[in-house]
Amino acid sequence: MIAIIDYGAGNLNSIQKALEFVGEETVILETGKKEEIKKYDALVLPGVGAFPGAMERLKKDEFIDFIDQFVATGKPFLGICLGMQLLFEWGYEDQKTSGLGLLKGNVVKMDSHYKIPHMGWNQLEIIKDDPLFKGLPESPHFYFVHSYQLDQVTEDVLATVGYGTTVPAVVKKDNVIGFQFHPEKSGDNGIQLLKNFRELL
Repeated sequence: MIAIIDYGAGNLNSIQKALEFVGEETVILETGKKEEIKKYDALVLPGVGAFPGAMERLKKDEFIDFIDQFVATGKPFLGICLGMQLLFEWGYEDQKTSGLGLLKGNVVKMDSHYKIPHMGWNQLEIIKDDPLFKGLPESPHFYFVHSYQLDQVTEDVLATVGYGTTVPAVVKKDNVIGFQFHPEKSGDNGIQLLKNFRELL
């Protein structure tokens, strides 16, 4: 079973339906009850909205320790869009805000001559091979909606996209994974990616 964190930062319905489409049972979590960690095979942190408000809500609903303890089990933890950005040490949206600190790096405003937010389809450049990309085209397209990004291509970055700047788009360190795009809005490529994620369980 995959647990999806509900912290008031986006529509959970589409990611829940996509995970169920690939054959996985799901549950929505509204608070971080640590005694339930053992029930779940994976944890998903979705999200749209602002970094400071998201972290405030995660703290309020007691998800910070819950996430840390879940990651310590070695089971997969996936952050999507804002959820990926929250994996890092610091966010600089409106104000400097500490993130979950599971991965090294800072999240900053995109610096591009193209229109911000970065919205629409874009093509991944896969820079490190990984089982997550099994069955995908060489340069697969995914759907993006964001104005902030990881500030550099760290050792944990598996794929990037170009948008007048280099945008880290897939990150992975051990069991912690992040997608800057929305796989649940990315058609066949998104479904294949979620199938590959499911195989990590």
